[in-house]
Amino acid sequence: MLALATLVNLSAVGYRITEGWDWGDCYWMVLVTLSTLGFSDGHTQILTSTGRVVTTLSLVGGLVVVQLALQSVLGLSESGYFKRLRERRFRRWIRAMENHVILCGYGRIGREIAQQLDREGVPLVVVELDPERREEAEELGLAVLSADATLDETLIEAGIHHCRSLVAALPSNAANLYVVLSARGLRPDCRLIARADSAEAERKLRLAGANQVVSPYVAGGRTMAATALRPLAVNFMELLAGSDCEVEEFQLSDDPALLGSLNGRSLAELDLRGRSGALVLAIRNPDRDAVFLRQYRGNELPGDLSTLLANPGSDVRLGAGQMLVVMGSKDQLRRFGQLLGPALADVGGMPV
Repeated sequence: MLALATLVNLSAVGYRITEGWDWGDCYWMVLVTLSTLGFSDGHTQILTSTGRVVTTLSLVGGLVVVQLALQSVLGLSESGYFKRLRERRFRRWIRAMENHVILCGYGRIGREIAQQLDREGVPLVVVELDPERREEAEELGLAVLSADATLDETLIEAGIHHCRSLVAALPSNAANLYVVLSARGLRPDCRLIARADSAEAERKLRLAGANQVVSPYVAGGRTMAATALRPLAVNFMELLAGSDCEVEEFQLSDDPALLGSLNGRSLAELDLRGRSGALVLAIRNPDRDAVFLRQYRGNELPGDLSTLLANPGSDVRLGAGQMLVVMGSKDQLRRFGQLLGPALADVGGMPV
C-alpha cells in the first residue's frame, strides 16, 4: 500500500511538472492511467513527450505495484488478519462497556436469561466457547466473547471490573464454581449469581462467594406449584416487564455521616413516595442490625430473612447499610435516587 501511494503521488508530481496541470487534473490522469479505463477527456491529445514518458512509467509501475497490493490484501484475508483485527476491536469495545451483565454459558438457561435481559434493555456480554451456541447468540445480535469463562483473563476481557453482575450458567457445577472463585478474586464486591444442580453444589458455590445460587429444578418446581395456587402473583414480574414500572434496588451507604438528615428519619417524615412517586416494597437491613426487625415484627426469623422487612410501614426509619427495594417508572426511580443524594452507595449493584 505504501508503494502504491508513492507511485500515485510521484506520477501526479510528474504530470504537474511536465504538463503544468492543476493537482485535480494530475490525480485524475493518474487514476485513469492506473485503472486502465482509457482516456476520454482529451488530455492525451495535449501530452508532451515527457508527459508520455510519465504515463508509460505509471502504467509499468502500476502493473507491478497494483498486482502486489492486491496479492497482499488477499493474503491478509486468507491468513485471518482482518478477522483478528475485528476481534481485537470487539474486545476493546467490550472492555469499555459499563453497567452490563456478564453471562457465562449460552445453553437453555443462558438463552432464557439473555432474552429477559434483552427485554429489560440491559447491556449483556455472553461468554461461550461452543461454536454452535456462539453463532446462535451472534445471530440474535448479542455481544459474544469466544473464550473459556473459567479463566481470569476472560473475565477481565468481559469487563468484570465495571459490570453490574455476573451470571454463571454453565452446565457443569465445577465450571460454575471456577467462575465464581475467579470472579470473586478479581472483584470482591461483584454480584455473582450461579446455577447449581444439587444441594451440595449450592453449598460450595455459596462458600466460594456466590451471592445467589439458583437450581433450575427447584426453582421450576416451586414456580409451577405457586402458579397452580397464585397465578397472578407468580406472573407479577412478567406483567411488570411489559409495563412502565420497574423494580430497582437502592443501597444506602454504610457510613452514617453520608446519610445526613436521612439517618434515623421515618418514611412518613421523608415522604419519599409523595415526592418521587416510587413505592418502597421492602427494606433489607445489614445482618448486624437484627434488632430492627424485632422492633416491628416482634420476633426474629432465622438466617438472612431476619433482616428483610417487606411492605414497611410509614414508621420505619432509614439507617446505614440498608437496601431499599423500590417500584416505579424510570422517571420515578430516578427522582427517588436523587432524593437519597449522597446517602446512595449504589443502584442495582452498580456504584453511583
